[in-house]
Amino acid sequence: QVQLVESGGGLVQAGGSLRLSCAATGSIFSLNLMGWYRQAPGKQRDLVATFTSDGRTNYADSVKGRFTISRDNAKNTVYLQMNSLTPGDTAVYYCLVIGLGGIASWGQGTQVTVSS
Repeated sequence: QVQLVESGGGLVQAGGSLRLSCAATGSIFSLNLMGWYRQAPGKQRDLVATFTSDGRTNYADSVKGRFTISRDNAKNTVYLQMNSLTPGDTAVYYCLVIGLGGIASWGQGTQVTVSS
């Protein structure tokens, strides 16, 4: 079983930056994909960015050019650097890890609030 610990959320003004971190611990054999999703109030959970074990990244169109995903395989940690934040980025951000056998694990979520 994989446990995920997220950190880095908070309140920031529009135009500001935040960096989210997600560390995976537990029964880790391979982390094929690490990434971030977000869910705004009353909306579905949507992809923000993912990073596969072979180095491929994928971003939602709405965050391209502003957000950067990275991972430290030695630390089993994925990061999301968020720049030029807008109120539209306000949401709970969830870390996702897909490991051996395609088993998905979700973090508890971290709130990001961007004020105008």
